[in-house]
Amino acid sequence: MQDLIKKIRQSIPLSPEAEKYIYSIAKERKVSKGEVLIREGQKVTRTFFVTKGNLRSFCIDKEGKEHTLQFAIKDWWISDFMAIYNLEPASLTIESIKDSVVIEFNAQKLNEIYTQFPEFEKFQRKNLERHVVSLHKRILNQLQLTASERYNLFLKQYPDIEQHTPNYHIASYLGITQQSLSRLRSEIAKK
Repeated sequence: MQDLIKKIRQSIPLSPEAEKYIYSIAKERKVSKGEVLIREGQKVTRTFFVTKGNLRSFCIDKEGKEHTLQFAIKDWWISDFMAIYNLEPASLTIESIKDSVVIEFNAQKLNEIYTQFPEFEKFQRKNLERHVVSLHKRILNQLQLTASERYNLFLKQYPDIEQHTPNYHIASYLGITQQSLSRLRSEIAKK
């Protein structure tokens, strides 16, 4: 919890009452490798802040192919935000790629924090801005960059993630096949 409190304090002043409220609505949770936190099609009521480990969100297309939308590492938030805000079933599955620790929030109770502690509006607005910018960059990168450029950008954005992330997850995030990922790695190793 201290990692989250520290992150919040970097953005806004945090009163003792607000900190107490966060502790009252949050639950630290150990998540085993392979554990699913949200499953596609279910009602979504939770959001997660990662303090240790690596999670991913993904969807499965009509042909059964997985598409990884996001990896969440230390200090990142993850959930199916479309499902939460549109009050619809999950379109994503959230799973732990390795043993992880998250802080779990009931999304509704987290949303109530803005009424009780308006200073959180600024913190959340900044989080949402970063999230929107990140998604826009991801979309543009998928449309404009070569596979090699996307892979190099991935390595910068997620340092050390390859050690504990299966190749097929990385390939699905990059929008390429595992064979193409192997080819990219070989080309980089030759340089």
